[in-house]
Amino acid sequence: MLVGMLCHRSRLESWVLLFLAVSVVGLPHVGSAAPSPSDAERFESLLADHWAASVEERIYFRNDPDGWRMEGRLSEHTAEARARRRDFNLEVLKRLEAIDPEQLDPRDRVSYEVFRYERETERDSYSQFDHFFPFTSLFGYHTYFAEAPANMSFLSAADYDRYLVSLEDFPRYNREHIANLREAVRGGYTQYCDSLKDYEETISIHVVDNPEDSLLYGPFEKFPGLFTEDQKSSYRRRGSTVIADKVVPAFAQLLTFYTDEYVPACRREVGISSVEGGSEYYQYLIRYFTTTDMTAREIHELGLAEVARIRGEMSSILTEVGFEGTFQEFLDFLRKAPEFYAKTELELLGRAALISKTAEGELPKFFGLLPRGTYKVSPNPSRGTYYVASAGDGKTSGTYFVGTESLEAQPFYTLEALTLHEGVPGHHLQSALALEVGLPDFRRTLYHSAYGEGWGLYSERLGQEMGFYQDPYSNFGRLTYEIWRACRLVVDTGMHAFGWSRQRALDYLLSNAALSDLEAKREIDRYITWPAQALSYKIGELKIRELRATAERELGADFDLRAFHDAVLANGSLPIAVLESQIATWIESQKPSEE
Repeated sequence: MLVGMLCHRSRLESWVLLFLAVSVVGLPHVGSAAPSPSDAERFESLLADHWAASVEERIYFRNDPDGWRMEGRLSEHTAEARARRRDFNLEVLKRLEAIDPEQLDPRDRVSYEVFRYERETERDSYSQFDHFFPFTSLFGYHTYFAEAPANMSFLSAADYDRYLVSLEDFPRYNREHIANLREAVRGGYTQYCDSLKDYEETISIHVVDNPEDSLLYGPFEKFPGLFTEDQKSSYRRRGSTVIADKVVPAFAQLLTFYTDEYVPACRREVGISSVEGGSEYYQYLIRYFTTTDMTAREIHELGLAEVARIRGEMSSILTEVGFEGTFQEFLDFLRKAPEFYAKTELELLGRAALISKTAEGELPKFFGLLPRGTYKVSPNPSRGTYYVASAGDGKTSGTYFVGTESLEAQPFYTLEALTLHEGVPGHHLQSALALEVGLPDFRRTLYHSAYGEGWGLYSERLGQEMGFYQDPYSNFGRLTYEIWRACRLVVDTGMHAFGWSRQRALDYLLSNAALSDLEAKREIDRYITWPAQALSYKIGELKIRELRATAERELGADFDLRAFHDAVLANGSLPIAVLESQIATWIESQKPSEE
């Protein structure tokens, strides 16, 4: 992650500063008092101190976990380290109370609101069980460690030196996580058994006889052109040694612990509410991921209503394509028809790349703010499809990873929606802009799931206006992705709050969304092992759509869709309440003067 800000402000940054000052937060009233230097200086000092501590701790609260990268010494995960971070956060909150946000300039007031929200959420996190669950069915601290080099840039000797420090530190990092997991086993805070089938393979794959077979050896296979042969030889030797002597034994230790201690103690009930304090923990997770105060019951009912609405739209497509069977028969047809699936990895990646480039060409019609940062399309043979943002250091691009481990798990009819979500106008656009518009360090890589995933789902729908989904099967794919996110509201709350079984949740998902059996099973296990995260997509998307409808209604002929999208994205990731406030202010700033 980038610690310092860019030295020179680009034309984009300058434009955005003007936009934010005028369009998003409005002009200050003529004759108003100048911001108090003391409050402004104290706030600036507090942000600097907090960021320095984050860099030192190697922990950045509420960042996208898929963007994790090594930065030399790894973070600490002992009880003492958590207490240290907790106490520092309380000190930050105390200092924040002494700052009057009304004395800050408009941009800093937004940062104040976001910073306070983050510190209060972090305060609440220390009384919860997050450290007992360092892995889900999709990923874990060990997979992020092994896969990190694919998201990193190795351009200098310093990059390799820092990498070697990380490799050397992995045994300590691993021991600390295992200690937390042992404590979790003693307290009954383990993952559900059936969702962890074959999970040991995510560990055993890294227990290799030859260090050159390790994913972590990858950076030593290709060096910058200016490296001498002696340098290359030295780094290869050092890399092989540390992987063989330190990293592989640590993975072996984790594998033994997992198979001998964790698996026998895995949870026998599906819902997180079955553990002591689990109901309160689930409500905390709902707040964390949705940034709202909605209850599980409210979310469940919202999901049922959305599923019913979307099912009506999907049924109309069956009539359009002339399908005479039932809805379930149509889903079965889509899952089995070979024409909807790639025959090779290259065919799948080629289609994804074409959709990506086509979407890029449409962006200027819908956005005034466009980022400089690029992204690439890459295969991912291990854990499905996702996006990883640039590190923000100017040396790495964003990456749209397309899941290629099972070609039958990624049909063509959902590929347009998926690509718009992960690439542009979805995650890449929002993430790249956040890195470039001159935000304070703590906000550049901040990631509120409801905002980020809500924007990704909104982007899928925006594809209709951009000219995608001309094929009715692709439009059905868009709807099946939307209903899939609506189903999440039902099955996630169903399992974690209302006693649903894994099979009941799976049957509900398969009966409403055209996901393959493999996709659906993988998704249900994701929701079980990562409670509440999946709720953020639909809740965030519905809020963005609501804000757009409000702006269209209040501005009428003066509504500018490009300006609205810029207003949503120009402040980076925001909690839902702050986003609502900013858009309300933007709407007022867009109304014609009454003079």
